[in-house]
Amino acid sequence: MGLRRGLTAVEYFTFGFGTMVGVGWVVLMDDWLGRGGPAGAFLGFLLGGALLLPVARTYGRMVAEVPDAGAEIAYAEGVFPPAASFAAAWTMVLAYAIVCPWEAVAIGNLLARVLPAMNSVPLYEVAGKTITAPRLAAGLALTALVAGINLVGIRISGAFQNALTFGLLGLFGLFTAAGLLRGSAANLPPLFSRPGSSGALLSILLVLQIVPYFMTGFESVGKGSEEARDGFDRGGFGRAILAACTAGTLFYCTIVAAVSLVFPWRTLVAEKLGTEAAFERAFSSRAVAHLILFAAVLSLAKIFNGNFVASTRLLYGIGRRGFVHGSLARTGARSGAPVFAIGLMAVLTAAAAFLGDALLVPVTEVGSLAVGIGWFTTCAAYLARHRGASAPGRRAAGVGAAVAAAIVAMKALPFVPGSFSGAEWIAFAAWSALGLSFWLLRPRKT
Repeated sequence: MGLRRGLTAVEYFTFGFGTMVGVGWVVLMDDWLGRGGPAGAFLGFLLGGALLLPVARTYGRMVAEVPDAGAEIAYAEGVFPPAASFAAAWTMVLAYAIVCPWEAVAIGNLLARVLPAMNSVPLYEVAGKTITAPRLAAGLALTALVAGINLVGIRISGAFQNALTFGLLGLFGLFTAAGLLRGSAANLPPLFSRPGSSGALLSILLVLQIVPYFMTGFESVGKGSEEARDGFDRGGFGRAILAACTAGTLFYCTIVAAVSLVFPWRTLVAEKLGTEAAFERAFSSRAVAHLILFAAVLSLAKIFNGNFVASTRLLYGIGRRGFVHGSLARTGARSGAPVFAIGLMAVLTAAAAFLGDALLVPVTEVGSLAVGIGWFTTCAAYLARHRGASAPGRRAAGVGAAVAAAIVAMKALPFVPGSFSGAEWIAFAAWSALGLSFWLLRPRKT
């Protein structure tokens, strides 16, 4: 049996947007403003989102032509060697899969900001970080919840995603509007974190290079393309992808502007405050902080669910081609869900949650390189499939390929600020070695 159909344009938007926007806007605001300052962070996300629009347009066209859960591996089939198509899909699995354990850890961190008891009952340490029983239990419980919902089927998973996404957007509108109205331009100077004209460019660049990681997700629409409701207009895939990419860009720009206006950003960076702390001090209200943290919990759950769906469908698509164990392509008789892929992701996420965030931080940085490889492969595959100079979308695909190649270069070239360290190369090499083992052990008839 195949995957169960039932998704509409609304679910494709909420999965695309929901897989993209997590909790970085709460817990990493000090890092963003420290990199670029208010103007550098705002322009970095705005420029990054604009540069990704050609990639988004190319994905929209490709998904309409090839609605396949395997996504990147399906797009590259027939135009690139099988090894290249498998490598692209395997790296994209990493881009989604590493988000899940990160969110399982982050839920404890968020709850601890409201419930100090989350920091009690220490169990052990990993790389100098203490793992406590309540935080670990919260991560495992969230993992079980997301896995359970997905085992029931894509319809309940889509409804769950809709509720979380629109709940977040409603709360986001409330506190950002209040922040923009209450804020003062006196909190903005200096606009960039580094002085001078060259400093302004460096400030933007330091933010621009993290945008791919925080904007990863709009292309996840393709992973659910086989589960569209009967009669779904394939053009809706592209509209959902563009809407998700645009909404994500506006979301990040808006929160940067609201926080920068409402609270002196240099103080926020110096004291390593989160978004909720900045609003609490500006409004002298703990209730505002709780509202933001509740919105962050909704956002965390939806990005967990979105990346869980994307990774399991991509594993399903790869498994169907025989490059990994065939059980990953099996679906439940009643649910139509890839039950073995869901089980595998749940086990891997739960196991990684025991490590805490100390070892996960360098691993998550690998996501920018991984997704850059996937984006480049898709754009290059579109160009290979449409060789005529007058073919629609070739210009966008060419620009998208160049942008994706630049993303890979920013992480791979050692002289670029913010490029990979040894820990990130080790993590990427380990994942690549695992993929190579699957490739070498594949049935030769594949």
